[in-house]
Amino acid sequence: MQNQISPLVLSFGSSDPLGAIGIQADLGSFAAMGCHGLTVITAILVGDTTQITDIEPIDAEILIEQARTILEDVPVAAFKLGTIGSIENVSAIAEIVSDYPEVPLIFDPFASAMPDQGQDSEDIYLAACELIIPQTTLLIASMVEISRIAETWREPSTEDTLALDVQHLIESGCEYVLVTGSSSSSSEISNFLFDQTGIIRHDSWPRLAGSFLGAGSTLSAAIAALIANGLDMPEAVLEAQEFTNAALAHGQRFGMGKLVPDRYFWAREADTVQDLDQT
Repeated sequence: MQNQISPLVLSFGSSDPLGAIGIQADLGSFAAMGCHGLTVITAILVGDTTQITDIEPIDAEILIEQARTILEDVPVAAFKLGTIGSIENVSAIAEIVSDYPEVPLIFDPFASAMPDQGQDSEDIYLAACELIIPQTTLLIASMVEISRIAETWREPSTEDTLALDVQHLIESGCEYVLVTGSSSSSSEISNFLFDQTGIIRHDSWPRLAGSFLGAGSTLSAAIAALIANGLDMPEAVLEAQEFTNAALAHGQRFGMGKLVPDRYFWAREADTVQDLDQT
């Protein structure tokens, strides 16, 4: 008899030597949610806890070979897409995920720590809006990032166009949009989950002291894993926020720069309880 396997989540993302963002970070969040992570590398990063200094995209043909080979062998419960790396990779990923329309796609295209790729960055977002976002189950972005995406179809505006911009994304085919990092007060941040009916979740969290590298990666990977475990989107978003907030609260300082979320805080707490029980 074959043993029951953990849900498999395939992450398309960058390789970060620090493990704070990208596929290494995703693997930690997947494991914490009881999933097994599969990886397709889209780019290689150079950086430390202070900054990412360079990004080298992976050739699209190699990306395709990585993905096609593993997808022909194993069943995937969810896709998680982060850094894309190049416009060629946009087309490659869009074609791959289009062959698996039943698999949820969690798309987290922005990382504040990533170096600017100049015109390449704009071309990547234009292509992603056309080819990937219409296939996306959940898009994760801040209000500023939503505006940046929206400027691919409208002129820049000083007015509050968030609701209209999100509705445009949903009408294009994206099922849910999670808008993160809104400042409800100096001591709190708020996240809003939209679907075609409007706002369906609004959660506020204490603003934690310190500067973090990998908060967004933790949130999006946790959502992907929870969806792979069968949770519906509103519940997955709430539990992923709780997990991310706790991982940040237990953030670790590895070097001279930013704090890195501790995605295994729960294991250390369990060890502490066990030690106390044995005394």
